[in-house]
Amino acid sequence: MTDEKLDTLLAQEQRLVFPRFDEHTAWELGSALRAAADAERLPVAIAIRRGSQQLFHTALPGASADNDGWLQRKAAVVARYRHSSYYVGCLFRADGGDFDTDARLDTREFAAHGGAFPLIVEGSGCIGSIAVSGLPQVDDHRFVVTQLERFLNT
Repeated sequence: MTDEKLDTLLAQEQRLVFPRFDEHTAWELGSALRAAADAERLPVAIAIRRGSQQLFHTALPGASADNDGWLQRKAAVVARYRHSSYYVGCLFRADGGDFDTDARLDTREFAAHGGAFPLIVEGSGCIGSIAVSGLPQVDDHRFVVTQLERFLNT
């Protein structure tokens, strides 16, 4: 993993910031994510959390309860590190490590795999996460970023 890749992931987080975020925003964003996933026939589950409160959840055909577990574990990484779950996993690999063993966290509760992105609000920082599960981790991450770019018009 190169520093350039890590810089790119951090730049995404710095750029994809909400001016404000409430339950209405969560519904609009979640609905947009679902519509995009449905249009592409992606077998994913989607969740949006603010703190410990789940504001949005949906599962499309082909997603399973296992995806819900992944959503929770990826969101736990965002809550702990305040960075995307993909960035955290890449950071451990860049340092020659492995998140599952080197983070010393319960892997039943934390997964540093792509797909959960910090919900960042201007002036408040990371207040939650937007997560997708069902695709390979790079694709989960890319889907969230692409949809946030569209939603925020960046």
